[in-house]
Amino acid sequence: MKNKFVPEVTSALRQDIVKVPEVIKDASGILVFGKRIKSILFSTDIAIIYNTNADAVIAVYPFTPHPGITKSIIEAANIPVFSGVGGGLTQGQRSVYMSLFAESQGSLGVVLNGPTPLETVEAVCKVVDIPVISTVTSVYTDIDAKLSAGVKMINISAGKKTAETVRFFREKYPDLPIIATGGPTDDLIRETIAAGANAITYTPPTNGKLFSKKMQNYREVEKQQFESEH
Repeated sequence: MKNKFVPEVTSALRQDIVKVPEVIKDASGILVFGKRIKSILFSTDIAIIYNTNADAVIAVYPFTPHPGITKSIIEAANIPVFSGVGGGLTQGQRSVYMSLFAESQGSLGVVLNGPTPLETVEAVCKVVDIPVISTVTSVYTDIDAKLSAGVKMINISAGKKTAETVRFFREKYPDLPIIATGGPTDDLIRETIAAGANAITYTPPTNGKLFSKKMQNYREVEKQQFESEH
């Protein structure tokens, strides 16, 4: 069967959006409230989040979650957002309140860090009606109790061992929705998908790196204009 032609609509001002690797389309995706999610942008940069073709955003960061950050990201995004609500430094009632706030603002799901105590997982799962996602960092992460408490998905981020970790949990839980980091190359992304990941997180270039590339282009254009005039 031939691939279907997909017409594209864009504008002159939207040429430089951050595109996720095409290979992510090979993933099965995860249906969340009827929306199929395959590619998930790992970023809290509002400008990048607003200019991407990813299916969703996972907004986790190395600080205590704050309602102002969650609100700003959700308002700026034109795609679904999975919001970080703590679990490491931030636990207990604050994680619960952050989860309720994230849901009320429109998050598609909430993400708890790997070290989250079971009591916090149980409390969050009891109060929200959106998927609770638990981060997994290695094959040694114990998720049985968290799944029993109500966790609906896992987000695997195990560095160079991500594909191996995905394979381990896929064999143990054949039907569990698995999000995983894909790595910097298409081959690594394919390996992670083949291991059993349903959706792939993609870390985009930094704002500084993107701007550096654009400034280089500006300099080349200025040079060409100067040479043509002289």
